[in-house]
Amino acid sequence: MESKNIIHSQEHQFGEVVDIILQHRSRASKAVNEEMLLTAWSVGSYVSGKLKSEEWGSKVVTQLSEYIRSHRPDLKGYSRSSIYNMVMFYDEYSSEAFRNTVQQFFSNGIVQPKTAQLMASDKEFVQTASGQIFNILKMTSLSNHFEILCRCRSQEERLFYILYSYKEKLAYRELQRCISNQTYATLLGNKSNISKGMLEIYPNAPIMFKDTLFVDFLGLPKKHSETKLRNGLIEHMKQFILELGKDFIFMDQEYRLNVGASTYKADLLFFHRGLQALVAVELKKTKFHPKDLGQLEFYLEALDRDVKRSNENPSIGIILCPESDRVVVEYAMNRCMSPTMIAEYKRILIPQERMQEQLREFCNFFI
Repeated sequence: MESKNIIHSQEHQFGEVVDIILQHRSRASKAVNEEMLLTAWSVGSYVSGKLKSEEWGSKVVTQLSEYIRSHRPDLKGYSRSSIYNMVMFYDEYSSEAFRNTVQQFFSNGIVQPKTAQLMASDKEFVQTASGQIFNILKMTSLSNHFEILCRCRSQEERLFYILYSYKEKLAYRELQRCISNQTYATLLGNKSNISKGMLEIYPNAPIMFKDTLFVDFLGLPKKHSETKLRNGLIEHMKQFILELGKDFIFMDQEYRLNVGASTYKADLLFFHRGLQALVAVELKKTKFHPKDLGQLEFYLEALDRDVKRSNENPSIGIILCPESDRVVVEYAMNRCMSPTMIAEYKRILIPQERMQEQLREFCNFFI
């Protein structure tokens, strides 16, 4: 018994050492990212000035890239296109339009973890972009910024993806997919699909759950069964979780719920790390019907009574269907006190409306 206690104590201490390592590694990574951003800003500012004054042309930028490659081959990432990306990085984020967008949504400032003090040579950056702008820019990597700048047209959309990359810790390829599947539109859509119970228990639900999920990676035919949909999602679980949100952990499919003498099966069961709650996803191949909600609430009751642990929050239910009538959904959600929501899945990518007011609600998450 004493030997087991010693081993347990050592494992706890070893875990603390690992935490120290990871904490410092995270700090180092943030410091490196900040320096890369500052470098891109400074280079972009210098070259932009030369181009705007017409002292340089595109040919000179090519010559600059060749000069760096031949004289300093150890300096990587300064091709002609990369240098122009740095110019775009400086021009767009130092613009009055981007500054006004940030001020519009963060008039009272933005909350950011403390970081290393800037060097004196970087004061120009802070004075030009302002500390508030810099706090936003350092939320994601330089490669992510280039992707956002190249593929997003409005300042609101760019601001959203910077914040969303930070919130979800998106790597470059993950961000690419989020932009392709219009996360900006699907996350900030009409929230009449969320129950009163969800909003009361989980007030941040509107910025955590999407209205529409794209499952183009499944290659589903127009007519398909719920079994085919479920099996496809299981097979492509990594892509599906990215659609849902990175805090989701897959637990099981057709999860058995024994109630009385009967057995029921929840299509997909997840655990949400951020909310510390079980999430049951019910798949439907047809348009949403109010009776679907009664079935889901029954499953949530069974999960809360027999599966949920004492330290966990009330279980959440999501009905995933190909289409829904907004009015019917609003009626169904209006008196539902269980934390539930209705989401649609689309077989192919489709354009969505941009909604500025909902972006403001998303930005409030960071204030």
